[in-house]
Order: sequence, then structure tokens, then C-alpha cells
Amino acid sequence: MSAMRFDPAPLIAFMPMSLMYDDAGVIRYVAPTLAKLRDPDTLIGAQIADVFSVRDNGRGGGEGPIPLGTKLYLNFLTGISTPLKGMAAAIPGTGLNLLNLSFGISIVDAVADYRLTSGDFAHTDLAIEMLYLVEAKSAVLEETKQLNARLQGAKVAAEEQAYTDTLTGLKNRRAMDHVMERMLRSSVPFAIMHLDLDYFKSVNDTLGHAAGDTVLQRVAKILLEETRGDDMVARVGGDEFILIFNKFMEHDGLMRTAERIIARLEEPIPYQDEMCRISGSVGITTTEFYAAPNADVMIHDADLALYSSKYEGRAQATMFDPKVHHGHVSDHVEHRVRG
Repeated sequence: MSAMRFDPAPLIAFMPMSLMYDDAGVIRYVAPTLAKLRDPDTLIGAQIADVFSVRDNGRGGGEGPIPLGTKLYLNFLTGISTPLKGMAAAIPGTGLNLLNLSFGISIVDAVADYRLTSGDFAHTDLAIEMLYLVEAKSAVLEETKQLNARLQGAKVAAEEQAYTDTLTGLKNRRAMDHVMERMLRSSVPFAIMHLDLDYFKSVNDTLGHAAGDTVLQRVAKILLEETRGDDMVARVGGDEFILIFNKFMEHDGLMRTAERIIARLEEPIPYQDEMCRISGSVGITTTEFYAAPNADVMIHDADLALYSSKYEGRAQATMFDPKVHHGHVSDHVEHRVRG
């Protein structure tokens, strides 16, 4: 039987990634799947050595005839350098040799690179089952990725909610404690401003809690507008707020900020047909007053300065002074001037 009379069709169904070449190394036939990897018109009539680099059993260059009956490692010399595995065998009585190829572990990349489908492989090829497993694994991984993203989003939302005052949208005491702890641990200098609203109780008593909520939301807006992006504003009580000023220690600047806040708080706040009138008293301290700043001590000292503002007539700001405030504000005065 001559090479011209040999019919390769029966082999195609079993080896769609094969090619046939003569004893001179010239490619005579290219199976359909291999034809998807490279244009068959450029392969047929070409020398195998001009198309592939061939290594014998993974150990050396492919010079001379391709060895028969042994594992071969091949790469295309041009285009996508897809790694291939193969084995060659003579076809008796034809003057032709058969080189059957496979992708091995590169099959996943090859399917993507060449847009192959299950129809491009022999029905008995284990690559089909591998592709199914890869597709199933990819689907599971994608679903897991989406689930993790949803869980992470839910976690972030829950954490944000846990650190947020629902009425004003400001941070809450828990968030304030966390921020102060982090800043103190990192030795970041900062100032805290303790603000207590004046006359807020009378708004609640005369106009109701809905009016009080409107006032608190307006206060929150003012405080956010008077602070910077890396500062923090927290609502820590019914009508109490703490502002943390990151790396802002200048006393005159802090006092000007507090006075500006107080002036804005004194602007009437409309509610239905009424005008709500409040003010604010402020106490300030900074980390520079302490050899080893402590959150509880700083809040306590800002509170002492706040009570001085209340005691002096409200609608004022007071900078903490260790010589003045420690031991000079009694519990009686503290109780009497609040509200």
C-alpha cells in the first residue's frame, strides 16, 4: 500500500491531534484539531523540524529523525508556544509515520487559547473528563468567590453599622474608643474636643423628640463640615459629641474652631413651624499635656474643661489646663451646670 492510497480517516476519530509525515520528515497530513492550532496549508509540505522543537524523553535536542516509540516533548517554534506531548510510530507498508500529540497539563490553557470544545477531542480521551472537572471546579470557585464577596460585603456593612450612630450617621462611642486606641498605640498626636449641647433638653420638652432628632441631625452636619477628612466626629451620648483632630495641636486654632462651631450651633434650626434654639459648650485637651497619653484620662480632662465652660455661662470653649482643672471642679458643680 502506498502513501498516496492510504486512507487516514479511520485514525482521525481516535487521534484528532495527530499528523503524518514521511521518512524524510515532511508533513503529509494534519488531523482536524491540530489544524485548529496552526493553518494546515503552512504545515503540509513543511519539515517537522521547522514546525516543532522536539526533545526525546525530555532530555535532549531533536536532531535527526524523530525517534519512534518513545515519549516526546514538543513546542511550536512560532506563534503560541504551546507545550505538547507526543509519540511517533511507523505505519507499516505506507512509507508514512504517525505522530500523535496531546496537551498534557497545558490542556486548560490550550482550550482557552484555541477555543477548543469537547468535539475537538476523541471520545475516549481522558482530556474530556479533565475539562469537565476543570469547568466544574471553575464554576464552584466562581460561586465561592461570589459568596465570599457577599459575605465580606455583609461583614463590612455589619461592622460599619456597629460603629455608626444610626440617627446622625456619625461614629459612635465604640468607634471613638477604637480610633483613640489606634492613635495612641501609634503615638499620633491629636486633640479631642468634648461638646455638650446647651438647652437641648428644653427642645425635647417643648417640641418633642422628633424636633430633638432634627436638631441632632443638623448638629452632626455642622460638625462634619467643621472637621477635616482625617478627623473623627462621634456621638457619645444623647446630646454629647467628641471630635478627634488628627495632628492638630495648636491651641489658638482649636479655640477658633470651637468658637466657630458654637456660633453655627446658635443659628435657629427650623422644625415644622417652630425654630429650635440651642448652643454648645466645649472642653478641649491635647496629647501634649501628657507624658503617656491615656484615652480615659484625656476624655476626663476634656470633660473638666467642658464643665468650666458650662460654669462660666455656657456657649463657651475652654482649653484644659492641668493647674486649673485637676481637683477644682466638684461633683456638685458638675451636676448643677449640666443640661
